[in-house]
Amino acid sequence: MAENKTNVMRILDQKKIPYTPHFYPHGDEAVDGVTVAQSLGQDPERVFKTLVTRGSKGYYVFVIPVTAELDLKKAAKAVGEKSVAMLHVSELLPLTGYVRGGCSPVGMKKLFPTTFHSSALEQPTICVSAGKIGSQIEVKPNALAKLVRGQFAALAQEDGVC
Repeated sequence: MAENKTNVMRILDQKKIPYTPHFYPHGDEAVDGVTVAQSLGQDPERVFKTLVTRGSKGYYVFVIPVTAELDLKKAAKAVGEKSVAMLHVSELLPLTGYVRGGCSPVGMKKLFPTTFHSSALEQPTICVSAGKIGSQIEVKPNALAKLVRGQFAALAQEDGVC
C-alpha cells in the first residue's frame, strides 16, 4: 500500500496525525462527492469537499459536506471579506497543485485561510480528499483544522440564520 501514499498522507505521517486511508475506483474524471461517499460506504454527512475561492484580500479554502452548497455570503463573512467567488477550475492546479476532484485542504502549494463547515465538529471523523482522485483520508476534524490552522463556521445554504 505504500506506493498508494499521497503527499497528503505523507504530511499526516510526518506530523503524527492518525488517519485512515480510503481508496475508491475511478476514471480520469472527478466524480461527485455523494458517489464517492457511496463508493466508500460512508455517510455523505461525513464526506467533505474542498472548495477554493478568491476574495479581494486573497484566496480562501472552504471544506464543506459533499451534500451541501457553499453559501458565498456566509463564506465571505467567515473570512472577513465583502464577497468571495469560486475559483475557476483552470486556476486550481497552478494555485494549489491539485486537480478538481482531488483537492485537499492539506498540502496545497501555499497555506490559505481555511474554514471548515461547523457540522464537521459533530462528526467523530470526516473524510477529505487525499490529494488525488480515488483517494480519501478519514481524520478527526479538530486534528485536521489544527494542521491547516483552520476555523469552523456555518457555510452552507441550509444553515440556520443567526
